[in-house]
Amino acid sequence: MPYRDGLYRPDDTALELHVDGPGAYHPDAGRPIPFRLGGPLDVASAVEEDGVTEADPYFEAAIPDGSGRLTGGGSGMGNVGWIARLGTDGSLRWVAPMWDSNPFLGVRFEGPAAVFTNDWRNLLTLDLSEPAFA
Repeated sequence: MPYRDGLYRPDDTALELHVDGPGAYHPDAGRPIPFRLGGPLDVASAVEEDGVTEADPYFEAAIPDGSGRLTGGGSGMGNVGWIARLGTDGSLRWVAPMWDSNPFLGVRFEGPAAVFTNDWRNLLTLDLSEPAFA
């Protein structure tokens, strides 16, 4: 996967991703992870400038409505986390690597929301009904 924060799709389109991740001993550990999407991201430039990294998967879970699966994990030296959505056939719909999020260990579902937990107990909540995350 690209080694730059972004929401990447298999058709080589992407959106900028802005994520601030507090450290393990930061007073905000165990809190929500700030996460927002930006404008279009040039995938070729991101790969050329920052390279790629391997994705170590730590979990995979079926989305309760049957629309696919969510997966996630870590990479790098322990600071990189990533999450991804797979279709019902297992194909990639999107992947979101995050440089400062730390590895994601699991997900739970609350209605249309997916709540991911990283290794610092920080929470990242995404509304899977939003077009960007469908």
